[in-house]
Amino acid sequence: TDMQAAVGLSQLERLTGFIEARKRNFNALKVGFGDLEDIFILPEATEHSDPSWFGFPITLRADAPFNRDDIVRHLNEKRIGTRLLFGSNLLRQPYMANRDHRIVGELTNSNIVVDRTFWIGVYPGLGEDEITWVLDTVSEFCANRRRP
Repeated sequence: TDMQAAVGLSQLERLTGFIEARKRNFNALKVGFGDLEDIFILPEATEHSDPSWFGFPITLRADAPFNRDDIVRHLNEKRIGTRLLFGSNLLRQPYMANRDHRIVGELTNSNIVVDRTFWIGVYPGLGEDEITWVLDTVSEFCANRRRP
């Protein structure tokens, strides 16, 4: 609509700042979660790319001391927004029930995403206090569940 176009155009003036803030928030999470790589598979940009991250995807390792639903529930209780990663193994979606399709391979990585991946937003309006809250909350949750 014209109204949406007007809002979109006015936001373009702020695009560079939005991108910088998203990258800053992503990098702070990446560094802050660095000591949790025994539990999480952290995102990596592909070679020669410079992404403006939409969110910070986190995948639990197969031997993590908790499951995705446990940490997502905890984060939501602490008012930290999370989302499941869309896509992944679409064959596990109700829409695909009883539809003709073919499968090539085991779909291992797609199933890992369905079962063990979620993301935390890197919204440009988040500041250092909010990022610290996320890092502290996740670190505390993990510390209380780490195996000795």
